This record gives sequence, C-alpha cells and structure tokens, in this order.
Amino acid sequence: MCITVVGSINTDIVALTDDYPLRGETIFGKKIEFLPGGKGGNQATAVAKLGEKVNIIGSVGQDLYGDNVINTLKKNNVTTKFIKRSNEFATGTAIITIDQTAENTMLVLKGANDDLLPADIENAFFKLQESKVLLVQMEVPQETVIRAMQIAKEKGMYIILDPAPAEGITMKALEYADVITPNRQETKHMIGIEVNDIESALHAARTFEKMGVKNSIIKMAEKGSLVYQSGQWEYVKAIPVKPVDTVGAGDAFAGALACGIATGKDLVSAVEYATIVGALKVTKLGAQTGIPTLDEVNKFCEEKNISQTKLEKSR
Repeated sequence: MCITVVGSINTDIVALTDDYPLRGETIFGKKIEFLPGGKGGNQATAVAKLGEKVNIIGSVGQDLYGDNVINTLKKNNVTTKFIKRSNEFATGTAIITIDQTAENTMLVLKGANDDLLPADIENAFFKLQESKVLLVQMEVPQETVIRAMQIAKEKGMYIILDPAPAEGITMKALEYADVITPNRQETKHMIGIEVNDIESALHAARTFEKMGVKNSIIKMAEKGSLVYQSGQWEYVKAIPVKPVDTVGAGDAFAGALACGIATGKDLVSAVEYATIVGALKVTKLGAQTGIPTLDEVNKFCEEKNISQTKLEKSR
C-alpha cells in the first residue's frame, strides 16, 4: 500500500523572534535554523514517519540545498527517485519568521518547484507501482497539479487536495478532488466565506458542494475541523497543546489524513487521527523535524487518554 505526494520541496530559513519588526524597523532575533521544508516534502515526511510507504514527485536545484533536502527525505524513508534535479533553477526557499506566540509569516521563493512540469508527472506515473492515494497542494505549477490529478483519477486513486497556499489555488483542481482540506484563509480566498465557527464552516462546505466538491474538511485551527460528506457532517474538536512552531502543522495533518485513508479509515476517523498528529507537530520546531513518529503518536494518546486505537504500520 502506497501514497504518492506531488508538491514542493524547499529549504526553510527559520528565524525566531519575540516580536515581528515593523516595516522599515530593525530588531534583534533570538535564533536561526536552516531546515528541510516545502509542502510536498513535509507531507511526504509525515506519511513516512507514520509508517506508510510514500513516493514524492518534486523538483530541486543542482545545489547543496537540493542535496541536503533529498538526503533528509531518504533518511526519513521517503522514496526520492522521482525528484527532478533542475538545471535552470535553485532549490526553493522559504524565509520564515516565528514570534513568541508560535505564529509565523513566510516569504516563499519557489525556485526549482516551478520547473516541475506535466511531462515530469507523466514520466513518474508511468514508472510508479501501485499507489492508492494522491496528495497534492499548490506550490508547484497549476498545470502540473492538474495533470497529476487527472492521471490519478484515471488510475482510480483517492485524491486529497490541500488547497494551499491561498495564492496558488486554482479552482479547476476542485473537479478532480475526492476531498479538499482548506483552512480559514484558503476558504475565504476561494469562496469569500469567513469561517469562525461551526455554522460558518458548514455554510462553506455546502457552498463547495454546490461547486461539485461533495467532501470537504474545513480546518479552523484551535477551533477544530468540520468534516462534510455528501450532505452529512461531523465536528472534530481540536486537541489543546502548548504551541512552539505552527509551521508545517497543516502538512502533518494532510500526511496523516492520507495515511488514514490509505489504511481504510473512514473520513471522520482519518480526520481525528490527523488532528492528533497536527497537534503534536506544533509542540516541536521544524516543519519536518517536528513531525511525530507513529510511536510518538501512540504514546501521546496513551498519556493524554485520547480515545484512539493503537496504530500499526500497514507494511
């Protein structure tokens, strides 16, 4: 059983500070880290750390940063043979600032991610062995994402669209997705609905349904998630934790959701699992280094007395 992730691979330059500088202002920060990142890389790492087989299709530069991120993915048991080495662009970079509340701002330089082309997707899928779930986001070219979803649909794969970041969203991708997972910002960007409670999340889900998306997970951060399936809905509460770094929390959630679907969980149970993994992620620094392993998830559930069946690797 395998999951395929199509998406971005970056180096994250993370600066920790008590407060954000005002425009034109210079302040002193606390710490800087150079960490592996990118939504595709983060989500593939989450899948691998949670014990499932995963391929990543992405693009990095012919540079040291590209070498480093590939080596890190390999160490985390992600299959990297479908990563393209671009001759034209440097490895993508995200410049991230995290303040004392653990909230973040990002400036993403896409670099080699823009060199992941539909032809690269076709070549990779031709060589791919059986894969049950496709997980995509919007940090690589839109036509590349669409082509991946089209081929996955032809192969009968379950397609999860994480429509992030908001700036990269293409509404055309909605027609190929089996489920979408927008957060509050992405929901507002796509359909103009401000989500702040269950009622507004339900309104957003029903609006997506009118657009042809029968299944959606409306994420509301500390307010939990609304899971909508063909007219039926359930609310999944957030798990309170002390946040350290929210970067990559949505990616950890997406990777865990893909694992849940691939191993036969129903959508609500998969979201409950993803909620646990996402909560654990924000307690640690680093979009990939902070993602918990399967053993850490099980231990957390036992310590917090969370009603979650002990999980086992499917392989």
